[in-house]
Amino acid sequence: MTNEQWNEKISLYPHDHIYKRILDPLIPAWIKPNHITVVRMLLIPPVLFFLNTGDYRIGMPLFLFAALTDALDGAMARVRKQITTWGIIYDPLADKLLIGSVIFLIVLQHVNFFLGMALLVVEALMIVGAWLGQRRGDIRPANLWGKIKMVTEVAAISLLLLALWLDINLLVSISAGTLAVALAVAIVSVLSRLHV
Repeated sequence: MTNEQWNEKISLYPHDHIYKRILDPLIPAWIKPNHITVVRMLLIPPVLFFLNTGDYRIGMPLFLFAALTDALDGAMARVRKQITTWGIIYDPLADKLLIGSVIFLIVLQHVNFFLGMALLVVEALMIVGAWLGQRRGDIRPANLWGKIKMVTEVAAISLLLLALWLDINLLVSISAGTLAVALAVAIVSVLSRLHV
């Protein structure tokens, strides 16, 4: 499918209308959604650096900023009709690299090793599935389950980082429960792609 064909099929989500009214006028036309995806990829090393050194005061906001660029580039692509095949492939890859690396660094150590490994395996399966689909010419944008999975993972990781930053043990348990929900949603997301 060509970029023009992707942009003909656009459906705006509720948050896209908020983006259109508030943020889109503030972002110069020369900035494209794919630029923001690249920024997210470039933010992964500094996020990991600050989290690895235990500087959650910088690491957590930086992680949240990087994660929120996912909503920003998607809304921008839909509102400006700038959906591209490159973006459909690399936007979810950027998400999985960000989330997977933080799960590997933080979740395996502070929450539950097996839950973290299960999430990493599902994320890896999604990457391999998308790569195989791309080789067959079957390129599909993220579905609703994938978006819910991303939001749930970001919420769970943010709760965990807040727990580590402020030393609130209760939030570790809440984070673990939220990660379990994210795993269930991730499995549904994988299964839903098999049946489409």
